[in-house]
Amino acid sequence: MRVPLSAAGVAWGFLGVLAFSFTVPLTRIAVEGMNPYFVGTARAVVAGVCAGALLLAVRAPLPCGRQWTGLAVVALGVVAGFPLLTSVALESVSASHAAVVIGLLPAATAVVAVVRGPERPSRIFWVASAAGAVAVAVFVSLGTGGLGSVGVADLLLAGAVIAAAFGYAEGAALSRQLGSWQTICWALVLALPAMSVLTALLPWPGPDAGGAQWASFAYLALVSMFLGFFAWYRSLAIGPVANVSQIQLVQPVLTITWASTLLHEPLTPGVLLGAAAVVACAALAVTARVRSATPSVGAPLMRARSRPRQSLQPSREALPKR
Repeated sequence: MRVPLSAAGVAWGFLGVLAFSFTVPLTRIAVEGMNPYFVGTARAVVAGVCAGALLLAVRAPLPCGRQWTGLAVVALGVVAGFPLLTSVALESVSASHAAVVIGLLPAATAVVAVVRGPERPSRIFWVASAAGAVAVAVFVSLGTGGLGSVGVADLLLAGAVIAAAFGYAEGAALSRQLGSWQTICWALVLALPAMSVLTALLPWPGPDAGGAQWASFAYLALVSMFLGFFAWYRSLAIGPVANVSQIQLVQPVLTITWASTLLHEPLTPGVLLGAAAVVACAALAVTARVRSATPSVGAPLMRARSRPRQSLQPSREALPKR
């Protein structure tokens, strides 16, 4: 059965990607005056306090059963794993360099979504997704003059991609049950005790942290870690996850733009061709056909209703004769 693509899902997805596109360059600014581990944990603490306050204000019902397991996966993936690993990696590599590795996230998310769920993307989808990953690599290479050799930072970024892919796919499933903003809020609250302890043990920012570092940290905590997920998980909940996740292919294009503007990293005219290729691949992947391996929820109910209702009273022919 084909899963339809919703315009609302695409719109919410692009809004989330726009919010996330500032994450890498602003993290690069923050770690210039702050401990990278502090940036990775403290932003989760600030977002967790905001999430807890919001859940209390609306008296949100508690998750139940296996939902807590799913929330733990989300917390490990997008609350702890991705922020910590990218913060440490960006201490030694440029934002543009990090963008190419993180550009593999859409394909990784699609793979996890297919493995854990009923979505079955078409062959065109996989071709477009792979082409998008290659286009991202070419795009960043044109923009920065080369990607350099693979180092420890690249391994950290690869780990961040894997962590986020599981967090996105699991969060998409939970968002259909709990709601989009409730999912990220409960994940943040679940991770809050551990993140608070880690933050308290880490060295806090000193005089080296100026206004730019604190402003970047505030964005990372309130938007990248909190509000951005309101839109992103809503888009994934609308789905299909495999399609919507490919919107992130345009994120490196935006990230390179912000890195060039905020960090003055080199940007050449050749990136226009790379950007066009990335956007084209993203458009093809987002609109490619995705089918569900299971029937729709309403199908059995409709078939049941179409059957004639049988009376619970025995027929007169079946009654014993007196």
